[in-house]
Formats: sequence, structure tokens, C-alpha cells
Amino acid sequence: MQLVDNNTFLQQLGALFESTKDKGTIWLTHKRLNHDGDDTVMKEEDGSDGSREYPCIVRVTDGKKAKFSTKISSIDLDKFHSAYGALLKASMTTLRKRDKKREKQRAEQVAKKKQRMADPVVIDGPKRGNRRRKRQRQVKAALKHADMKERAAKREETRTKQ
Repeated sequence: MQLVDNNTFLQQLGALFESTKDKGTIWLTHKRLNHDGDDTVMKEEDGSDGSREYPCIVRVTDGKKAKFSTKISSIDLDKFHSAYGALLKASMTTLRKRDKKREKQRAEQVAKKKQRMADPVVIDGPKRGNRRRKRQRQVKAALKHADMKERAAKREETRTKQ
């Protein structure tokens, strides 16, 4: 991974956004950099209050060949974030809109499934003779329905415990 300065990072990021305008994915990570090169000690022995400022590292990759990062000191963080935010806002115009129709269909399917769980399975018809197989299917469906309700109750019970 190539470490570049802040301005070069923003220029390369803008070029990467332009190259993936029609199709492609970009991964951005933003982390605190706390590695000093030596073994890192959790507590400071000299009695300081732990107000040490750490730099941030921002990494970018497209999953293929473009991989670069920049290290931002805490002093330059506000200036970098304003330029970074402006670049991200300008590049967000190529995002796809949410497919609300598909989300609505999924919500309707979930509601329908809950409704089926709430309604009991009706068993009618003779035990022997004509329509016997239909009754057997209804009995099997009723058993499956009862099992499904038990599993749902167990799931809800475990959720409430957590």
C-alpha cells in the first residue's frame, strides 16, 4: 500500500471516483493510528493523564490495483475532513437509489408470513374415504405450523434474555 501526503491522497481519490463512475466499488477505512514501532504499552508509567494525540490513517482500495493511504495529524484533521467531505459529497451523485419497491415486497412477505403463523390451520374432512389425502396434508401442515410457532417463541425468548 502506497502512503501519500494528504493533497495527493485527495487527488488520487477523486480520480478513483471518476474511474468507477459507471461501475465499480471503492472501500474507505478511517482508523486511529497508535503504533509507535515499539511494543505498545496500555498504561503510561510516567503518570500522564493519557491525553496523547494520535494521528489518523485513511485507506482506499478498489479491490484490484488501486491501494493508497494517507496519515493525518490531529492538527490537520479539520482541514482534511472538510476537503474529504466535499469530495465525498461530490462523488455521491453516482450512487444508485434504494429499490423501495423490492423493500415493500419483502415487508409484505414478512407480514403475510406472520399472519399465517397467527391463523390456525383448519382440519376438516373425513378420516377415511374420499378426500382422505387432503385431511392428511392438513394434519401435517398443522403439525408443521405448531413446530414453527414453538421455534418462533424460543427465538423471542432468547432475544428478550439478551
